[in-house]
Amino acid sequence: MDKFKRLSTIFLGDMFGGINAAIIALPQALAFGVATGFGAGAGVWGAIILCFISGILGSKVPMISGITGPVAIVIASIMHALNKDLSSVIFIVFLAGVFQLILAMTKLPQIVKYVPYPVISGFMNGVGAIIIIMQLNPLLGLQPFSNTIESIKNLFLTLHFINFDAFILGLLTLIIIFCTPKAINKIIPSQIIALILCTLISMKFGFNVAKISEISASFPQIVIPKTNLHDFITYLNYALTLAVVLSSETLLTGLVSNSITKTNTPPHRLLIPQGIGNILCSFTGTLPGAAATMRTVAALKTGASTRGASIITAIALIFCLSIFSGFVEQIPLPVLAGILIKIGYDIIDFKLLKVIKYAPKDDLYVLGVVFLLTVFYNLIAAVGVGIVLASLLYAKRLADKTTLIHKEVYDNDIQNMERLVEKDFKHKIRVVHINGQFFFGSATQLVSHFDEMLGTKYLILVYDSDSTLDISAIFALEDIVLRLNAQHIKILLVVNNDDIHNQLEKHEIVSQIGENHIFYNEVRAIDYAKGKLQRKLNNHLNGLDKNYE
Repeated sequence: MDKFKRLSTIFLGDMFGGINAAIIALPQALAFGVATGFGAGAGVWGAIILCFISGILGSKVPMISGITGPVAIVIASIMHALNKDLSSVIFIVFLAGVFQLILAMTKLPQIVKYVPYPVISGFMNGVGAIIIIMQLNPLLGLQPFSNTIESIKNLFLTLHFINFDAFILGLLTLIIIFCTPKAINKIIPSQIIALILCTLISMKFGFNVAKISEISASFPQIVIPKTNLHDFITYLNYALTLAVVLSSETLLTGLVSNSITKTNTPPHRLLIPQGIGNILCSFTGTLPGAAATMRTVAALKTGASTRGASIITAIALIFCLSIFSGFVEQIPLPVLAGILIKIGYDIIDFKLLKVIKYAPKDDLYVLGVVFLLTVFYNLIAAVGVGIVLASLLYAKRLADKTTLIHKEVYDNDIQNMERLVEKDFKHKIRVVHINGQFFFGSATQLVSHFDEMLGTKYLILVYDSDSTLDISAIFALEDIVLRLNAQHIKILLVVNNDDIHNQLEKHEIVSQIGENHIFYNEVRAIDYAKGKLQRKLNNHLNGLDKNYE
C-alpha cells in the first residue's frame, strides 16, 4: 500500500510538473520558431522530440528541453549568414548533434563548471539584450532587422512606420506579462494568459497584424540532410559553435537541477540524449534545443521528480497542437514579440546587477567585454575572450599578492581540538577549512561537498585566506548557506579580517548567516557551538525530568 501511494505521488508530481512545463514551453517555442525563421511549428515539434528523447534516454531527474534564448540567437545568426538556406542550416544542426555525442565521450563537459561567473553573466546579459533589441521591430508590426547593430541604427527611423494595431497588442502583451500578480502566475503563467487574451482581442476586433497563419499538427516529414565534404568543411565552424551553445545550456541546466534535487548527474548522461534528440530534429527539419533551465525548474517546483515529466510535457504539447492548431494560427506576431522581450528580460542577470557596485573591477571588466562582444560581434568569441581575460586578470591578482613573508605553521593544538570536538560530539559539530584562493573553480568544487552532512548540527567554516572573495565565490558561499539551511544545519563562519567581513555584509551573506555566527577566531566558534549544543541537551533533559514527574 505504501509503495502504491509513493508511486501515485511520483506520477501526480510528474504529471502536474510536465503540464506546467508545457504551458511555459508552448508560447516560447512558438515565438522562437518564428524569430529564427524556421516557423512556429518547427519550434513546438523540436521541443516535443527533445522532451521525448530526454524522457526515454535522459537522466533520472526531468530535463525539460527545447529551443532556448542563446540557441535561438545562434540559429538566427546562422540563418542570416547563409541567406536563409534552410537545407544548409538543417545539415549544421545534424553536425551539431553529432559533435554533442562526441563531446559527451570526453572530459571537456566538466570544464563548464570552471567558467568564471562574470563570463556567464556577461554572456547571458548579452543574449537577453539581443533578444529584446531584435524584437522591437516585430513589436511595432514591422519586419525585424538581421542584427543588433542595424536594429539600433534604424530605431528612430522605424518609429515613423509603426503599425498601431500591432503596437497596441504588443504593449498589452507586455503589461499582462509584467503585471500579472505572482499568485496567479504560479497557477497559470502570465505568458500563456497574454497569448490567449491578446489573440482573442485581435480576432474579436479584426486587428490588422501579421499572424502565425499556418501550423501543422501532423508529425513533420523525415528529411535526410544532404551533405558533401565541401559543405562539411564550410559549415564546420557554425556546427561547432551551435554544439558548444547547445551543450553549455544543457550542462548549466544540469547544475541547477542537481542543486535543487541534491543529485549528481554525470555530464554524459545529459549530453547524449540531447545530441540524439538534435540529430532527430535535423531529420525532421525542426528546431534544435537544449535542456531549458526555466522550464526544468518550473517542473521540479511543481512536483516533478523523474524523467517521466519530460514525456508528459511532450504529450501535453502534442495535445495543444492537435486541439488548438486553428487558434494557434491566429496568434499575432506582435504578441510573440512581447513574449520574447519578457524572455530576454528574464535572461538578464539582475542578481549580479544588484550588487555590481560592490563587485571587483576585474570582474566588471570581464563582464563588460563579454557583454559587448556578445551583443555586437559573436557569442562564442565573447565567451572565449572572456575566459582568457578572466584567467589573465586572476593570474595578475595572484602575482601581485606573491611576497616573501614569514608565517607560523598551522597550530597543531587547533587541529587536535577539531578532531576531539568532532569525536566527542559525534560529528554534530564539524570544522571545514577553505585553504588557498576561494575563486570560481574552487568554489564550484566546494559546493558539491556540502550536499549531505547527516547528523551535523553546527558546521564551522573557516576561511583561512586573507584575500577578499570574487563574485563567483560570493554566490557559491550563498549557495552553501542555502543548502545547509535546507538541511537544518547552522553555519558558523570564521574569517581573518574586517575587509572580508565587510564584503560579506555588503552582499547580505552576514544577514543570512547571522551576525552572531561570524567569528574572527576558530576557538571561539567551537566554544559557541559546544555551548549551544550543551544548552539544548540540558533543556531536553530538564523537559524529560518534568514529564517524568
